[in-house]
Amino acid sequence: MKIELIAEQGVLAQRGAELIAQAARDAIAERGKFLFAVSGGTAPWIMFEALSKLKVDWSKVHLFQVDERAAPDDDDDRNYKHLRATLIDRVSFPAANLHPMPVTEADLPAAAAKYAAELRQVGGTNPVLDLVHLGLGPDGHTASLVPGDPVLEVNDRDVAITGAYQNRKRMTLTYPMLNRAAKILWLVTGANKVEPLVKMVAGDRSIPAGRINQQRAVLLADPAAAAKLERSK
Repeated sequence: MKIELIAEQGVLAQRGAELIAQAARDAIAERGKFLFAVSGGTAPWIMFEALSKLKVDWSKVHLFQVDERAAPDDDDDRNYKHLRATLIDRVSFPAANLHPMPVTEADLPAAAAKYAAELRQVGGTNPVLDLVHLGLGPDGHTASLVPGDPVLEVNDRDVAITGAYQNRKRMTLTYPMLNRAAKILWLVTGANKVEPLVKMVAGDRSIPAGRINQQRAVLLADPAAAAKLERSK
């Protein structure tokens, strides 16, 4: 894992945006398209706004979600609502290249299977995302892979439904899908991430984030989150 520590949040967000834009340009030059999946949370919003200002051929970018809460489309809990405000509505995405998780459907397991089929349609039989953006929760969760949830043991599907977490069921990419990614971009900020960040970097499987393949990962973190990480090196 490559680790970059950046104190100022705007600079950290800009660095993340630049890494995404470069990955997009590289994938488009090599294969004609860029498959990108994003997580929720408030920290990435500044990064997505910065990304909207960079040079990317958006007509060749396919935007997927890492996870989403089962909530109405206009609900503030929806990651996609904020993703639209910070990125999608600011650039020229073809509608066919936007892949929101279908979390308003009545049959959520069937909706998860539909989303997995959509990933295969764009990325092939065993789809590989070019870049996955992940965050880290204070409890060590990433995506919607949360401690104690049966979804942690799902290895026969690329998309699954969780139990209720913070009062919402969620749709999430599973470990098989995440661990096939060509690159992982972690964005981790805040003092409440100190302990899980040390475990995540160490590959400690006692937390969900520790089970993500770190060989092709880049970590952008602020000093508050990385306080013990720095001392541990």
